Parts: sequence; C-alpha cells; structure tokens
Amino acid sequence: MSKLFLVPTPIGNLEDITFRAIKVLKEVDYILAEDTRTSGKLLKHFEINTPMQSHHMHNEHKTVDHIVNRIQSGETFALISDAGTPAISDPGFLLTRACIQSGVEVECLPGATAFVPALVNSGLPNDKFVFEGFLPVKKGRQTRLKLLAEETRTMIFYESPHKLLKTLGNFAEYFGEDRQVSVSRELTKMFEETKRGNVKEILSYYTNKPAKGEIVIIVEGKK
Repeated sequence: MSKLFLVPTPIGNLEDITFRAIKVLKEVDYILAEDTRTSGKLLKHFEINTPMQSHHMHNEHKTVDHIVNRIQSGETFALISDAGTPAISDPGFLLTRACIQSGVEVECLPGATAFVPALVNSGLPNDKFVFEGFLPVKKGRQTRLKLLAEETRTMIFYESPHKLLKTLGNFAEYFGEDRQVSVSRELTKMFEETKRGNVKEILSYYTNKPAKGEIVIIVEGKK
C-alpha cells in the first residue's frame, strides 16, 4: 500500500540506525531528504540506492501537495532529516499533517532523537517534561523566557554552539543562577560530553571552553 514513512536516522553514530529503517529506505520508491548531500553519505554507507528528492524548510510549503498527490497515485515515500527523527525541530510536520488530512497512511518508525538520551542522562526529573526546541531568536524570546520561568516540569532546549552563552545567560537572568542544568553536546559522537551543574557553573565552564557541535540543554523546573 502506498504511504509515507517517517524514518529516523542516526544523530551521529551510524550504528544507531535500525535494521527496519534500512529495509524501508531500500524498499520505498523515493526518499525525501532535508539535504541530499548529507543523506547521500548515509545511503552510500548502507548501500541504499533509492532515488532522493529534496524536502527542506525552504521548499516544503511548495512541495507538500505534489507529494501527497503522488502517494495517492500509488508511490511510496520515506522522509528523513539530516539527523534524528523527522519533524522534531526539522521538516516533516506539514507533510505529515497534509497526508493525514488527505487520507494517506503515515507510519513513523522508532529511532534516534537527540533529546531523549540528553534527558535521561541529565539526572534531572524525567517523569514529566516539556520540549521547547529552539527558543525564538528575537521576537517573543523575552516573553517565552518569562513564561518558562514558572514552568515546574523539566525543560528541554536545542541550541547552536555560538548561541549557547547567550541562552545560558538568559537562564541565569530569568530562572536564577542556582537552577540546575545539564548540557549535552555531540551526542553519540567521538567527543560526546555532558556537563551538569547550576547555571552559574555551566556558564562559567563554557565561557572558558567554547562549545562545539550540536547541543541539547536540560533545565530543572521551578520548585
């Protein structure tokens, strides 16, 4: 049956892909990739020869209806992002919603996503948590931080290396310097690192040792 598969890919270590993901990527008619150059390396490694098409945040509004029509016509697609599970701070939501609204079957495979190991490894409460992804860069950032200052659940953020100090400084200002945080970077890769402590300690650490790589920040909720 023609459908859309959402297929997680490794966030670093290639051994984290599942047998099922490889099987699906080999069997579908087309693979929708966020960056065909990045995904091309992954597919070559696992000897996957399925044709790729570009599907990213800059073109997804224009391509969604066309892809849905092709699936309805009998073709099968797999959607992958550069790393991790599609639609988690990556393209995928618009296409998934459009397929569901059009009666197209959607199946999401389980697999890698960065925030789960960062959360579990943080040592902070994980029975209840809220995923915030990337904070607004400018408009709405202050409003969001003021709202989150009252959040009692553990909070999860994604951040880029060059904005880490700014974000930690914001946490010190709005959440307080004593709030516990855990910063995980380069998850599953050779230089994986997790630093735990209060905001003041972690801010000091990364001020003296600039961070590199993809970053997940876990923040303790308000007590």
